[in-house]
Amino acid sequence: MKISMQLRYDGDIVRAAEDVTALERAGLDLIWVPEAYGFDAPSFMGAIAARTSRVEIGSGILSVYTRTPALLAMTAAGVDALSGGRAHLGLGASGPQVVEGMHGVPYRSPVARTRETIEVMRAFWRRGKPVAYEGSAVRLPLPADAPGATGAGTPMRLLTAPVRPEVPVWVAALGPRNVRMTAATADGWLPMFFVPEWCDRVWGEDLRAGAARRDPGRAPLLISAGGILALGRDAARHRERAREKLALFIGGMGAPGRNFYHDLVCRYGFAREAAAIRSLFLRGERAAAAAAVPEALLEATTLCGPESYVKDRIAAYREAGVTHLEVAPVAGDGHTEADLVARVKELCG
Repeated sequence: MKISMQLRYDGDIVRAAEDVTALERAGLDLIWVPEAYGFDAPSFMGAIAARTSRVEIGSGILSVYTRTPALLAMTAAGVDALSGGRAHLGLGASGPQVVEGMHGVPYRSPVARTRETIEVMRAFWRRGKPVAYEGSAVRLPLPADAPGATGAGTPMRLLTAPVRPEVPVWVAALGPRNVRMTAATADGWLPMFFVPEWCDRVWGEDLRAGAARRDPGRAPLLISAGGILALGRDAARHRERAREKLALFIGGMGAPGRNFYHDLVCRYGFAREAAAIRSLFLRGERAAAAAAVPEALLEATTLCGPESYVKDRIAAYREAGVTHLEVAPVAGDGHTEADLVARVKELCG
């Protein structure tokens, strides 16, 4: 099992990018660079590529609505060239609040758009012939009868040959249709708030259905999942750090009826608690919403405790098919983030 983590962006993200070199020396295998609606991820991916030599560098995540499939392919190929073949492309659909509110793009057919984006990107990376594509969400070239079209569009291909025939594509997916599409099409899956013991009950049917449609020539699906990491006899207290994030995502992320995190927690068996968290959060009672996060959910989505406990949790993730244990190490108690990465890598064997 490899070790991955997300670049911290709740503080000085420039300093965090500079600190990746220490994490690389500690054995970190993959660093995910977030974007959300802050700084763009590719700029920081390029900066990290220039400072490191081994760690793999992924976008975590880029929205399929904020860039065309061609630009996503160009960006991934560019970072892959800068890093000597170490890039990973994490994609997601985001949600209508960000896509329509910040980017002014209609939030239509997210699953189809993601699937078609992956297919178009792979066609560009192959460079076998100019790319023409007729999908429900993506059409290349733009048809002459499309609103505002000049009719002058022509199929094109990448000017520069990529250093690899493909960049690994990961998809952040939680809903049934999106998970099926990811298992069928993507190279990797990024499930937030993943609980290994509950994976088969919640996603097993969709993962198997998607795998049945997967190209047999494509490697098995990679999975990056985990949580806050703290080691020690009293490390369980660090689970409390996850409360506010869980409350924010369960209670405040997404538009009404489109909060995928709230829906996931309901599928985990916490429908009553999820409703209470959302109600409190939307009334502005954020502290109360955080306090309403159930202890069982806190423990299930974190890796905090004595080494023997964390080792057992790692075994559960491995059993559930996780290939990259994604950790958010809590520095302190005499440990740096790099110390914790090095130690958990040893625990993973």
